[in-house]
Amino acid sequence: MLYRQNLLQGALFILLAELMFASMGAGVKLVTADLPSEMAVFMRNIIGLALMTPLVWKSGHVGLKTGIFHLHLLRAIAGVSAMYCFFYALAHLQLADGMLLKMTAPLFMPLIAWAWLNEQLRRTILLAVGTGFAGVILVLNPAGEFSSVALVGLLGGMLASLAKVSLRRLGRTEPSVRVVFYFALLSTVISLFPMYWHWQQPNLEQWSLFALIGITGTLGQLLLTRGYAIAAASAVSPFTYTSVLFGAVYGYLFWGETLNLQFMMGALLIFFAGMLALRSRTPKSAQLLNDPARP
Repeated sequence: MLYRQNLLQGALFILLAELMFASMGAGVKLVTADLPSEMAVFMRNIIGLALMTPLVWKSGHVGLKTGIFHLHLLRAIAGVSAMYCFFYALAHLQLADGMLLKMTAPLFMPLIAWAWLNEQLRRTILLAVGTGFAGVILVLNPAGEFSSVALVGLLGGMLASLAKVSLRRLGRTEPSVRVVFYFALLSTVISLFPMYWHWQQPNLEQWSLFALIGITGTLGQLLLTRGYAIAAASAVSPFTYTSVLFGAVYGYLFWGETLNLQFMMGALLIFFAGMLALRSRTPKSAQLLNDPARP
């Protein structure tokens, strides 16, 4: 569907999307204080599938027959694995830290695209990657030693970038409705088995948090999709980093978390690197750096 281009509305949709993602992150951090993150991942996926299926059906029930199912499966495995890493990091780090590590995916994506799709690595891309990883080092090393939990969050960024590169390959032949449906379905199936082995009976409050996670995550996807439909990615993508600010506010209000100068310097470097990587790519590639099918 084509939408009239509107920068202000697009930016507003992106801001609302990032607020939803930060709210999801806060819900994850709250519920995983007592329940395994494997349960949160499954609930996020199955609620998202329940919410997305009517929308997919309403859009015309595009045929699900595909000749590249293995790529759908690869994307789902990479995306769910990234979600596990992200949720685990949220459970053990400050909320703003976890949200920022999620934003490192654009740093890995050019390297994976170079190795898999033979895309050229321009000098500006290499500069962006180097700058971004300098910021990552500052974020990962706030107390003089690397945090293993933060490394898990960084691994999530790398896996998310693999999912986005696979999306580029899928986009050559697959309609978006088919891609969205397969991701939702396969993610739910894949996350069912770890959830089964780690199941604990939630109470009413925890069920409410699971619902919050699923609803805000899905709304975030839909708002992000609409935002990029009505405004150029290069113009509104800086607003995706507001999830770190929203996460910092939630972290302060609920857990009394504060940010140090080293974190803020690292965050600025990662932000600059992400913008440089985005503006150095073709419009189609830049759009995929902000794949709306996020955790």
